[in-house]
Amino acid sequence: MTYITLSQLNRLIGEKLQQAFPETCWVIAETSDVRLNRSGHCYLELLEKRESDATIIAKSRAYIWASVFEVLKPYFEQATGQSFVSGLKVLLNVGVEYHPVYGMGLCIYDIDPAYTAGDMVQQRQKIFQRLQQDGVAEMNKELSIPPTPQRIAVVTSPSAAGYEDFLDHLLHNSQGFVFYPRLFPAVMQGEQTEKSVIAALNLIFERQDRFDAVVIIRGGGASSDLAAFDSYELASNVAQFPLPVITGIGHERDETILDWVAKQRCKTPTAVADFLIATMREADDALKNVAHRLPLSVNNRIEKERMQLRLLQNNLQHLTAARLQNERNQLHKMETFFRLSSPEYILAKGYSVTLKNGKAVKSADVLTIGDRIETRLYQGQIHSLVTD
Repeated sequence: MTYITLSQLNRLIGEKLQQAFPETCWVIAETSDVRLNRSGHCYLELLEKRESDATIIAKSRAYIWASVFEVLKPYFEQATGQSFVSGLKVLLNVGVEYHPVYGMGLCIYDIDPAYTAGDMVQQRQKIFQRLQQDGVAEMNKELSIPPTPQRIAVVTSPSAAGYEDFLDHLLHNSQGFVFYPRLFPAVMQGEQTEKSVIAALNLIFERQDRFDAVVIIRGGGASSDLAAFDSYELASNVAQFPLPVITGIGHERDETILDWVAKQRCKTPTAVADFLIATMREADDALKNVAHRLPLSVNNRIEKERMQLRLLQNNLQHLTAARLQNERNQLHKMETFFRLSSPEYILAKGYSVTLKNGKAVKSADVLTIGDRIETRLYQGQIHSLVTD
């Protein structure tokens, strides 16, 4: 019976793996359990998950030696704007190694940040598409910022340099516009950012009638700290918030999901202050323009009404004269009608009226022999006795 020791077996396994994988290869995986030791070495696990249900279907121990990590980390973070942390999709150049004590592991020699950056963009697009499917992506953008946004709810860290810059720029503006900012403290970097900002928004929601707009700002810091603002839950809260939201959480080249759904995106906290001041200036200019045009408009209106009054006066005179003449004509017609219809006019023509007992006789049949009748002429009267 032959046998070998465990160390010999492990050494043989290592030799076989070395023979099977003599060169490095590029591997796609997800980072997990990323940690540093005192020597600066980075230890982590690499995972592969099934897309349908996120079940882990492969796992391997990996590490980056300190001499390599101190170069790869800043290179990766500068290129992607993302810290090298757990939960990232990465494309790594690895070598397969086998340690007699720790077993097989993957030694990482290089990383392609373009792959991770592309995956981050895809993830953002997926989140935004989900917001669109929910029907909320454009809700905050459809709100109107008041012409004079003076009551501002500010979500940020009270110790952030950007907050001080924002206040100084806003409250000491050269135009002398008055603003009333109120701070709602929140953590603006790290794992607690999402939860903290949502909590601040909930407090503002309870007092929404006291504010004109919400400002979410974050000053300075690395671009890699912006990952928290690519959260679906946070973006959904902002998208559905009943007050217009203005963001100033990154630098010029940084843009997050939060920027996509907010009413207004500005580059920096100072740029947010500039936007608010500019909005006030527009309202002030509009009021000054109205004040400048008001006297002229009033004078024009008065003159227009005077002209209208003179026109009405002239028309009234003509209308009155015409009405009086028309009434005269009507009176003349009536006078002529009554004159021509009067008994005197008829009698003057040679006609006469015969009366019996004071009533006009229209037919001889009403008379009998012996009746006394009266005949009225134009001039004079005749009394007769009916004999035939």
